[in-house]
Amino acid sequence: MSSVLEGVTLDLSELTVRDINARLQAAADGERFEILHPDGRHSIAAGLTAAIDVEVTGHAGYYCAGMNQRATVHVAGTVAAGVAENMMSGRVVVDGNAAMAAGATAHGGMLVVGGNASTRCGISLKGADVVVRGSVGASCGFMAQSGRIVVCGDAAEGLGDSLYEARLFVRGSVAELGADCIEKPMTDAHREELGALLVTAGLGDADPADFRRYGSARQLYNIKVDRIDA
Repeated sequence: MSSVLEGVTLDLSELTVRDINARLQAAADGERFEILHPDGRHSIAAGLTAAIDVEVTGHAGYYCAGMNQRATVHVAGTVAAGVAENMMSGRVVVDGNAAMAAGATAHGGMLVVGGNASTRCGISLKGADVVVRGSVGASCGFMAQSGRIVVCGDAAEGLGDSLYEARLFVRGSVAELGADCIEKPMTDAHREELGALLVTAGLGDADPADFRRYGSARQLYNIKVDRIDA
């Protein structure tokens, strides 16, 4: 990575996650880092606030790049649960698969998963963009409030369950829609929006015309008095 980013190399076989995160959190805008031998350790590159580039060479554990602000984090491997959880801005790219709750509660920025994402991808999303090249597990977009989720593969059961105003796009099959989630018309404006998003995510080879759009039926916003006993 050093030949690509010409930055500082930090080795997790010699340093602790706490040591490395402290160095990254103290970095100035424009600095570049490579993290070697992550070996599935948790909370790598968490809590970053500067516009820095971080390359994680290998597999990461729970909450990699959690609470990210402004940083660009690239994981050349897979990640465990909660990657980019509560991200505020910046960009997180995972080359491989992501375990459950990828991008959970993220307010801004972009998460790109190059493989598949497991259950509850993008739950309680609050404004970020989550783009998955592969498929997603059950309850993707559960209670998602704002933002966009793009699935280039298939979606398992419970897609968009109890979502609010997040926008979901799926190219493949959907096993089952969640409560109050419905398919909505895909207009030219939506295809243009999706096309720009795919290009930004580095997936410009995907054709927006192949996707379907899903959103809230808005039937769960208020209590219905005639069903109060239920």
